Amino acid sequence: MRAKHLVASFAIVISALVMAAVRAADESGAPPADNPSATPNQPSAAPSTTPAPPAPPAAPKEAAPKEPAPKEPAQAASVTIIGAGDAHGVLGRDVRSAANEDMGHVVDVIVDREGLVRAAVIDFGGFLGVGSRKIVVDWKALRFGAIADKRDSISLELTKDQVKAAPEYKEDTPIVVLGASGILQPFTP
Repeated sequence: MRAKHLVASFAIVISALVMAAVRAADESGAPPADNPSATPNQPSAAPSTTPAPPAPPAAPKEAAPKEPAPKEPAQAASVTIIGAGDAHGVLGRDVRSAANEDMGHVVDVIVDREGLVRAAVIDFGGFLGVGSRKIVVDWKALRFGAIADKRDSISLELTKDQVKAAPEYKEDTPIVVLGASGILQPFTP
């Protein structure tokens, strides 16, 4: 089940990168293909529902029609290759305290409007999903150094008692982020 979530997450990231590349090409200022007379970054006129005026008389054979300016090719997306042992997915990964206590597993990652990772949502407590609750911990409180393969867990610089005292995370409500150092920047959505 975790593998499906990781594959789905990877597919979402790849599709987001492709969409960003397409948007960048669209915003480059090139006129749309269906309206070569449009100016850059100006929307095309909506199609008219009134009948079109009669076509002007044909130009003499000596005058060659103007060819539309060639459309510039889209810039290629940048590609980064990360070695298999250099990076790992975090969704579904187990989280353990410094005392090797089971703290739950990562179920989501929270980013700000600039796309910077701010926190992780951890499904904490309970037994077989019953009685568990989601809490949010500062990204800086997590340690990833001991991860070598999918069986390894992420370390959390918080105790089980600190996490138990954290308020539960609920979507569409203010997010309370639990930090190890007590020095957190405000999260402004």
